[in-house]
Amino acid sequence: MTVVGKKKYPPVLDPCCGSRMMWFDKENSLVVFCDKRTHNGTAMDRGNERSIIVDPDTVADFKSLPFPNDTFYHIAFDPPHLKVAGDKSWMYQKYGKLPEDWRAELLEGFTECIRVLKPYDTLIFKWSEVQIPVREVLDIVIQDPQHKLLYGHKSGKAANTHWMSFMKIPIKEEQKQYD
Repeated sequence: MTVVGKKKYPPVLDPCCGSRMMWFDKENSLVVFCDKRTHNGTAMDRGNERSIIVDPDTVADFKSLPFPNDTFYHIAFDPPHLKVAGDKSWMYQKYGKLPEDWRAELLEGFTECIRVLKPYDTLIFKWSEVQIPVREVLDIVIQDPQHKLLYGHKSGKAANTHWMSFMKIPIKEEQKQYD
């Protein structure tokens, strides 16, 4: 638990949780689940009607999080991956979609996540390159010296989902040379 002023925060943040698909424990008390939307409905998925519930603990846009600087020990950042999706489609309702200016959206979101992450702690970034190659996303986010990419891994049947680990490096430390 992190205490900032009189407010206590769990150690983990999921800033765009959607329907919490990647979580084994969808009610994990160690996590603050955020999303900019709520949703309770159904959609067709491969011929079957499926329930979709987006019910964050905190309604907030991942580009403008309502938390103080250096609050969380760990962030699981899994933003929408789609530029194109029908508004009634299962994928859109479950995950959302990126705006036309998706590059600025992702950079703002990534920078905001780093802001609320404690120094030297980790952000796990999940990206599915179905519509946007991971290289295009990395070209955007690794420009900031505080966004230190550590390692990653491809997964899934088509190996198009990438898991990457970033560490928040304070600006003063970034100026030092590590051998």
